[in-house]
Amino acid sequence: MKLVTFLTAEGSERIGALNGDETRVVDLAATDDQPCFASMLDLMEAGKLGLDRARDILSASSADAGLDLAGVTLRTPVPVPPQIRDFLCFEEHLINGYNMLRKKKAEAEPDPVEALARFEREGVFAIPDIWYEQPVYYKPSRFGVIGTGQEVSWPPFSELLDYEMEFGAWIGTSGKDVSPDEAKDMIFGYSIFNDISARDTQAREMSAGLGPGKGKDFETGNIIGPCIVTADSFDPYSADMIVRINGEERSRGNSRDMHWKFEDCIAHTAQAETVYSGEFFCSGTVPWGCGLEHDLYLSDGDVVELEVTGIGALKNRVVKQT
Repeated sequence: MKLVTFLTAEGSERIGALNGDETRVVDLAATDDQPCFASMLDLMEAGKLGLDRARDILSASSADAGLDLAGVTLRTPVPVPPQIRDFLCFEEHLINGYNMLRKKKAEAEPDPVEALARFEREGVFAIPDIWYEQPVYYKPSRFGVIGTGQEVSWPPFSELLDYEMEFGAWIGTSGKDVSPDEAKDMIFGYSIFNDISARDTQAREMSAGLGPGKGKDFETGNIIGPCIVTADSFDPYSADMIVRINGEERSRGNSRDMHWKFEDCIAHTAQAETVYSGEFFCSGTVPWGCGLEHDLYLSDGDVVELEVTGIGALKNRVVKQT
């Protein structure tokens, strides 16, 4: 089942379920005005009973029930998530990114060829051992979230803006000190994530030895959507992940290449800490899924489309503000 948050013609925010051919959205609260259908977060917190009721409503709906999907405005599924955690789950993405950073550092040296060979011998920009020992993550701003179709405002402090093709798991059932198998049962569903990154700002501030700050945190910088596909309807480890810029395919990867699985990330985080319903756990970038790996960055007016088979497509235009 695919669930969405949308705006009615009057501007009220509702949650709904897509019909079989994904042309119409059934307004769940309009059919059954239960507290669990007040918002997507309420539905997550309701657990199995809420999802079962949503499925019953959808299965009992006629083919022409609900609203024409093309006529509603989709919003991000959870406008203000309780927490977002973005992991680095794809080894090849790290290798590609570090290779590019090493190359750029060498190009600034008097003898780039000699410098590159020296950097490789010295292990400059090598993947740290801790990445293989445990999942690592940072916490993006939960307040800068937008959905598909909304404009990305280019932050004025950056000249190098980048996209990142990711997807993520929504927590349905809260838990603490859980095993990976138990963590898997905590997952409510999955959405696509575009982690917009100001690469020049990120590079400067991370030299201080802390995680990314303003290089990641600005309004409209975290894009989640277009829907949530429930965990029982999606295999998170066999999905194609496709990037298109202005309609042209730039890269294609697959979620099967995740070194750390979502359940590993959840179990690690839940050590001595409660993970709560509504939290969003992101995969990190799929190999070749960002401009850094290609040395190709965004321009004013570019349209970024990220597609994950089985979920849908997240599409946004990047706009510099005057």
